Amino acid sequence: MPKELLMILLVYLLMINVVTFLVYAADKRKAKKGKMRVPEKTLFLLAGIGGSMGALLGMQVLRHKTKHMSFVIGIPLILIVQILLAAGIWFLIYNRPF
Repeated sequence: MPKELLMILLVYLLMINVVTFLVYAADKRKAKKGKMRVPEKTLFLLAGIGGSMGALLGMQVLRHKTKHMSFVIGIPLILIVQILLAAGIWFLIYNRPF
């Protein structure tokens, strides 16, 4: 994989995880104030497109969505699938483990 492509991917992952964490923080603030919330499908979508670490961090640091089993199970599961997918792609490209 060219270094430029790897750098773009890493910058994307950093950005999507920061955005995801900030959206979780905004949703937590809205919940406390009784305002209109971020839809759960949006929170899952952000995790699914690469923000699973930000989502998991938001859940733990902010104590947000930790009583919802769909999040407690779903977000770590998304992260595991993403890690396995990345490892599989790495192996296919380089034909060796990390």
